[in-house]
Amino acid sequence: MWYNEDQDEHIISIGARTSIRVTKKLYEKQSNFQKIEIYQTDAFGKMMVLDNCIMLTDANEFAYHEMIAHVPLFAHPNPERVLIIGGGDGGTAREVLRHPQVKECVMVEIDEEVVNVSREYFPAIAAELDNPRLDLRIEDGMAYIRNNENAFDVILIDSTDPVGIAENLITVKFYEETHRSLKKGGIMVAQAESPFYFADIQRKLFQNIKGAFPAVSMYLSQIPFYPSGTWSFAFATQEAGFDRTNYRVADLKAMEHQLQYFNEALFTGCFAIPTFAKKMIE
Repeated sequence: MWYNEDQDEHIISIGARTSIRVTKKLYEKQSNFQKIEIYQTDAFGKMMVLDNCIMLTDANEFAYHEMIAHVPLFAHPNPERVLIIGGGDGGTAREVLRHPQVKECVMVEIDEEVVNVSREYFPAIAAELDNPRLDLRIEDGMAYIRNNENAFDVILIDSTDPVGIAENLITVKFYEETHRSLKKGGIMVAQAESPFYFADIQRKLFQNIKGAFPAVSMYLSQIPFYPSGTWSFAFATQEAGFDRTNYRVADLKAMEHQLQYFNEALFTGCFAIPTFAKKMIE
């Protein structure tokens, strides 16, 4: 049988669908916040679906998790404290904690059931959830960030699509709170949808970030089974003069052999975006 991600009106409106052949459903539960499903796929390992949207598969989750984490962490000269908003599957925390400079990573996930399911069905992705450098908190990210001013070097917004429980995470108010939570020279990165399929959401998201941050740009990753296969991230800095090209080259080269997607060439190359996307976020 086939799992078809075609519930989202943005995808339906352009006549597109993402289909993956699955062998069986392993888990389904309606948590207090969203419907959670786990499938066994024919060729891509296990797959997590939240509210009918594919979140990850075993086979290619690295294309998302490595790119949301390593671009900002290598751009920062000394990322000692990192905050993840969302990220309940644990993949982003796993990548953050590869960096020995990180003394503490705080992960704030609103839905404990996503964490529990990830521990059971995706142990390789959730492998660092018990790391002593990780402070895992089950609470609302917006409330947490409001009470932590000047606290973090890097903040990663690893949220679901900006509807329902994640809708507040693309407001100007939220990004202003995020800006206040960063230390001087800090970096925020947020998953920012597909420039091909979600232009209206993306335009609003970047406009709101620019309302709170002095310097904002986009970078891309190729992520199978996300709508269109091309996914974007917003890269925002607390200071206007931040030079992202001055990254920690030696540290990056030392880590490359551990990674499956990210490398030194991608660090600069991922910021090259198509002309239509440039115009959309100007």
